[in-house]
Amino acid sequence: MGKPKRKLTSAEKLVRKERRKQFMTVFVNGKKKRLRRPATIDGMEVDEFIRQNADAIWLHQNEMWELIITMP
Repeated sequence: MGKPKRKLTSAEKLVRKERRKQFMTVFVNGKKKRLRRPATIDGMEVDEFIRQNADAIWLHQNEMWELIITMP
């Protein structure tokens, strides 16, 4: 007969919660892999946030000329 499972302590629960925020699980060739989540700002990816909120001058200063053309 095996050992009964024990409950996680509050410290272990916090570590687990932080790990879930940092990593996501994906399947690669039928195996689970943990990958870092992409960086986000207000729930949007960084590139999308820049595309929506940056002005032409800032884009020029940061050498993102390909986004200047697509701006409305």
